[in-house]
Amino acid sequence: MSRNLIVLLGGLFLISACAKPVARFSIGDSNKKRYAPSKIKFSNESEKADKYIWDFGDGNTSEKESPVHQYDLSGKYTVVLTAIKGNKKSMEERDVFITAPEECLVKIETSMGDMVIRLSGKTPKHRENFLELAEEGYYEDLLFHRVINGFMIQGGDPNSKNASPEARLGTGGPGYEIRAEIVEGLAHVKGALAAARKGDGVNPEKKSSGSQFYIVHGNSVSENQLDKMEMTKGIVYSDELRKMYTELGGTPFLDNEYTVFGMVIEGMDVIDAIAGVETAPGDRPKKDVKILKVSVIK
Repeated sequence: MSRNLIVLLGGLFLISACAKPVARFSIGDSNKKRYAPSKIKFSNESEKADKYIWDFGDGNTSEKESPVHQYDLSGKYTVVLTAIKGNKKSMEERDVFITAPEECLVKIETSMGDMVIRLSGKTPKHRENFLELAEEGYYEDLLFHRVINGFMIQGGDPNSKNASPEARLGTGGPGYEIRAEIVEGLAHVKGALAAARKGDGVNPEKKSSGSQFYIVHGNSVSENQLDKMEMTKGIVYSDELRKMYTELGGTPFLDNEYTVFGMVIEGMDVIDAIAGVETAPGDRPKKDVKILKVSVIK
């Protein structure tokens, strides 16, 4: 090999070894208006880097090459990508704007996963009460204390916080009840959020518990079952509700009996997971299923 060629190759090696990384990234659907909660894919287009650090501007970070991140709250977030090679770094930042949702949404974080629920504007008393309790941290560390596979998962009893395994649960609350808001069109399809209550014998007005709620798990539902519900209860199911019942399942026999005031729009698999846990006599899970936090998405 000639000396000139050796010098040339050596020079190329030095250029490569000394090359500074270049941080560059793009944001999926960059022209799309984003509403909370919003899940965004970041595409890494950096050069000459072998390590990446992302700061999403909301207190969360990642070292994945091209991560997906969810923003739960509205606001302006400055995303910073740091591309690293050896002891050399390069940074690029871009702003992400998340708009408050047009609907009233809450996020329920549990020890088995998270659910996002849309609260109904047709049940304002239940909606505002649930929002107030969520914002004051009322539900933090309470249990899903009653779980029946194929029926529902129930929580919101303040007595369940730090409850011993033998404790009898299901009677606690904030000291008040809420007048029923039973509305046509809000039905017990899978994923429906509804208020627990005392039985008709002591509660003929069907008033709701101030804090306890359940989320429908349910079983498959046929058109024939819905026809029978219409005949026996005088309910008229719209085509949309019939489609939801036959596709998702539910518990239509509870319709017109309890106030439904929301619907799970993300996290149906979490309902399945909780409903499938092993339970003791009395329907309490043998291993506690906790509500870690309920937060308002805004």
